[in-house]
Amino acid sequence: MKSKIHNINVVAKEKLPSPKALKDTLPLSNKARKTVLSKRKELMSILDGKDSRLVVVVGPCSIHDTDLAKDYASRLKELSKELEDAFLILMRVYFEKPRTTTGWKGLINDPNIDDTFQIDKGIHIARSLLIDLNEMGLGVATEALDPIMPQYLGDLTSWTAIGARTAESQTHREMASGLSTPVGFKNGTDGSLAVAVNAIKSSRQSHHFLGLNDGGRITVYQTKGNKYSHVVLRGGAKPNYYSRSIQSCETKLNDSKLPMKIMVDCSHGNTNKDYRLQPKVAKSIVNQVKKGNQSIMGIMLESNINEGNQKITENLDDLKYGVSLTDACINWETTEDLLMNLRTALISK
Repeated sequence: MKSKIHNINVVAKEKLPSPKALKDTLPLSNKARKTVLSKRKELMSILDGKDSRLVVVVGPCSIHDTDLAKDYASRLKELSKELEDAFLILMRVYFEKPRTTTGWKGLINDPNIDDTFQIDKGIHIARSLLIDLNEMGLGVATEALDPIMPQYLGDLTSWTAIGARTAESQTHREMASGLSTPVGFKNGTDGSLAVAVNAIKSSRQSHHFLGLNDGGRITVYQTKGNKYSHVVLRGGAKPNYYSRSIQSCETKLNDSKLPMKIMVDCSHGNTNKDYRLQPKVAKSIVNQVKKGNQSIMGIMLESNINEGNQKITENLDDLKYGVSLTDACINWETTEDLLMNLRTALISK
């Protein structure tokens, strides 16, 4: 008997529907299409300097309950109407979670939250939710982790993040060059800004790479580059949202002949992972804008209906409603008060 030479560590394979098959099952409605196109256009206008509003990417660290996500979204939609003169609000809708070692990998990978990894079910749930949110008129922001996933969901997103762990990945830089949304590259987990700057340079160029087409066939893609890629400051060993750090970032972008457009993540390294400090960071950013900073174009907040986070329980019925399964979040009341106060501060400048 011949020794096995291929797939020696693979124990199972499961076929997924092609992107086209999923889209045929869950088609993009006209109402959702209008939301996606209008929010992308508004965001691009902000990045072009034609719209002085700030982008606010706000929502749960990760989505684990679609009813909860729609509850949060309905509240955010109403708030966004009140604040639209100062902010373009996009809901943070993250389905994929990068892991340093192990842990729950998100709704697409493990929709049942029980290590059964029913990815087929996960992508159906994700696409269905994104359609619902866009039909509400709420723009969606997400993180692109698996390079195949944009073919299934990319027509429903308005802004894309490339995380600190993947910003250095050539695969993700190539993917970003072809995405139809503006893309924010986070600085490295150690705080390194060079990672993000190099990623932006790369993503703005044309690339050739392998990917999946709508019919599920491996395809060579050629991209023209994404001129709406920009930096997201998320801190590292120490915060980098202070004015000195912003100025340093501006200098590095200018030296690289890149647009000085900066989004600040008010969580992660900028709070030393203390979710309660997010309002402090956001207020500092708005204060810098009030003082005349023109490079800051947005902020990110991790927010849920209820504060903090929780561990996954064996009986999922024991999970607390509206509490994150991943990073800790500020609650809805804090989010609402914060954004209303930030808006007041901005329009009174």
